[in-house]
Amino acid sequence: MQWVVKAFSDLDTNMLFELLKARVDIFVVEQQCPYPELDETDRQSQTKHLILIEHNAICAYARVYEKSASECAIGRVLIVKSERGRGLAKELMSKALAVCEAHFSDSDIVLSAQVYLVPFYHSLGFICEGEEYLEDGIPHQDMRLKRALV
Repeated sequence: MQWVVKAFSDLDTNMLFELLKARVDIFVVEQQCPYPELDETDRQSQTKHLILIEHNAICAYARVYEKSASECAIGRVLIVKSERGRGLAKELMSKALAVCEAHFSDSDIVLSAQVYLVPFYHSLGFICEGEEYLEDGIPHQDMRLKRALV
């Protein structure tokens, strides 16, 4: 198992293909949400791509980026289907929080959680903000981890 953190410019073409394929497989195909999965956030110089690689395959992924001057965000959080049930979600989020600390240490951490995952994110210290909403037909909840709590 190898965790890597890379900027977009540091991703080779094979790694980029594999991580984008994993994101499309889960967020577009599995969740049946036809939406533009690729966006400019991927290429921003401050964005970090956190990837777990095992046996030359992506097992888990998250994207960490600057959302505003006082917030960084964790998004596109995924565990590939064949790797679920191994307890990787907590490890992935622990690593993502460490990336936030290393690159955005003065910022609160925000994310948009699928509602069924709210208890998981609560267990990591995130609190709900605002009302539940639909994003691509899936109930979501904005959540925040105050920097003082990290």
